[in-house]
Amino acid sequence: MPDSSGVADAELLRRHATGGDRDAFGELFRRHRDRLWAVALRTLSDPEEAADALQDAMINAYRAAARFRGDSAVTTWLHRIVVNACLDRVRRRNARPSVPMSDQLPETAMTGADVADRANVLAVRQALRELSFEHRTVVVYIDMLGYPVAEVAGILGVPPGTVKSRASRARSQLATMLADQGNQNGSEDVASTSAPRATRPIAPDPTHGKEERS
Repeated sequence: MPDSSGVADAELLRRHATGGDRDAFGELFRRHRDRLWAVALRTLSDPEEAADALQDAMINAYRAAARFRGDSAVTTWLHRIVVNACLDRVRRRNARPSVPMSDQLPETAMTGADVADRANVLAVRQALRELSFEHRTVVVYIDMLGYPVAEVAGILGVPPGTVKSRASRARSQLATMLADQGNQNGSEDVASTSAPRATRPIAPDPTHGKEERS
């Protein structure tokens, strides 16, 4: 088996496409799987959906290797395939709302700080789900993964100006949604502590006074 550890991405893809190295694609995937997984997971907010999307993307990349023209970096090409696979999942996803298993609170005891942190994470994830796919994707790449605008533009196949405008709008929408959620939670907390609780009338004790009369 040839040593592929120091081989460039483009050369690995070429070796795979020509059939000269059966392990080349596996090495390529191992190099980039963590980033690709992060994109899929944060874009879809569901580990099962993300795993399926990543698998679909890698199958597509495996089959399409011979069509890679070198117009962009291999990493950009791979990320574009992952984004498209995620978009396909979004289009096929059932419209009914659901809460991913990973978003459910664990049954183990949690401190107040843990609960607050968990609530913040869930609030951000829920807000991300409410963004359009295009806006969610730029937020994931730029604000969560730290990609530069130019590279995100290459991955998404849109001009840098479009990426900037989508990011600006997405951030504004997220800020509004998170503020609304915070205000709603604050109102509920105030209501729960200040509003009097409804109580049922206490029925008289049928034994009351019996001992005195006896």
